[in-house]
This record gives sequence, structure tokens and C-alpha cells, in this order.
Amino acid sequence: MTRAQLIQEIKTKRSFLCVGLDTDLKKIPAHLLETEDPIFEFNKAIIDATKNFCVAYKPNVAFYECHGPKGWESLKKTIDYIPNNILTIADAKRGDIGNTSRYYADTFFNYLNADAVTIAPYMGEDSVTPFFEYENKWVILLALTSNKGALDFQFMTDINNEELYKKVLRKSQNWGTEENLMYVVGATRAEGIGDVRKIVPNHFFLVPGVGAQGGSLEDVANYGWNDDCGLLVNSSRGIIYASKDTDFAEKAGESAKALQSQMAKILDAKNF
Repeated sequence: MTRAQLIQEIKTKRSFLCVGLDTDLKKIPAHLLETEDPIFEFNKAIIDATKNFCVAYKPNVAFYECHGPKGWESLKKTIDYIPNNILTIADAKRGDIGNTSRYYADTFFNYLNADAVTIAPYMGEDSVTPFFEYENKWVILLALTSNKGALDFQFMTDINNEELYKKVLRKSQNWGTEENLMYVVGATRAEGIGDVRKIVPNHFFLVPGVGAQGGSLEDVANYGWNDDCGLLVNSSRGIIYASKDTDFAEKAGESAKALQSQMAKILDAKNF
């Protein structure tokens, strides 16, 4: 998916919502466990209920690969089922030396046919650049994360008093462009989103942490907005586990629609 196509989808749906498919067999409705592929059946129902309200889906690969070959099959079936006009993000957080990264890129962009993959940048340029070799595919670099452990390294300063995450942002702009490079920026660090936006004014941000993790959608928009919206705000648990009963898909649709409605008001206020 190109940047222009993504922007058009945001305008058409009046939404910048990404639905996280963190599908946990321990949390899905019990009746689905009797089906041949419970994970896919759950995801299929969630996609059917939410596809009119979101512009991206983000399956977290860990929730699938822990089940071995069957889990990978469920992941591929899920990505294949997502409509072509919706961005598919493989949340894999890979990052390794160049040759290994080439095989990771081949896995996610060719085998799975995902539109984007999340990447950890801390092994440097040669661990990331193989992912840029694919046309109309996206690299989403971890920039400023919302977990407690982010304080361990991301805010360390060098002799010029520049924080590590800011150095990653500045350096990585030499690897890709605003047409194929996004950044993960956690919603629970609202002011930090503004600091990131100053360094990378034109890139899209994938923003987790809204909803169950306590991030504010309004704060994300206030600090992270750019002329092209520039935001994909992810919600996982707050949507896909809105109900554990047979009405799970209906309730997921209602939760997604509620977020989309908030986003539409923001887009209208921004005259987008």
C-alpha cells in the first residue's frame, strides 16, 4: 500500500484506527475452541465487524508463532482475509544482521504478503535496510515505546546531551523516506509524541497504548498530527475483547465504531 492510498483510506473512512489482532486462545469465546481453527475464526469475525471503521490491522506475530506451524497458518489466513484496501502490519519487532534480515523481510513481505513490519533498529543500518528493498512496503521502526523498560535505554544521553531515541530518529531518516518508513511512538508518552514529531515532521506514526493502556486519543492528535494526519492509532484489547460471549464480534464492531466516531470529529476539526 502506498502513502497516497493510505491517506485516501483515512479520508474515506474518516478514521485513522488500527485494530490489533492480539488473539489469545485463553481470551476468545469458548465456543470458538470447538472449530478447526479458533484463531482464524475469531479474527475473521472481528475483521468482518470492524473493517468499515479502521484503516489498518496489526496482528502481533508472537500470538501466532507460539502455536507452531498451525499458528503460522492462522496468521497467513488472517492476513489473506484482510481486504486489500486496509494496511496489514505484521507486528514482529525483528532486527538482526543483514543476511538474516533479508530472510525476515522475505517471510513477512513475500510469504505472508504483509504491507508493513515492525522493526527494532538497535543493531543499526544493515539490520534494517533489507526491508526497504520491497516496493510499496513499509518499515515501522521502534522509536519511543510506552513500556516501563523504555526508561532503561531510550532516554540515555550522549556527550551532546541528545537522548538515544532521538539519535535513532535522526539517523534512520537516511535509511528510508516518508513513503516507506513509519515510527512506533507510544500513546502513554503524549509530550514525547510531540518531541518525535519535531524531528520527523512528515512520517506516519503507529501509536499503541490508546484505550486499555490509558493513552488519550485527543493528546495523540494534539501532539502527533501533521498535514497528512500522520497517525495510525492502535487499539487491541479494547476492541477485540469487548465481549467474551457469542456477541463478541458485534461488541467489537461497536467499540471500533465508537473510536472511529471520535477520530472523525478530530479529522473534521483539523479540516482534513
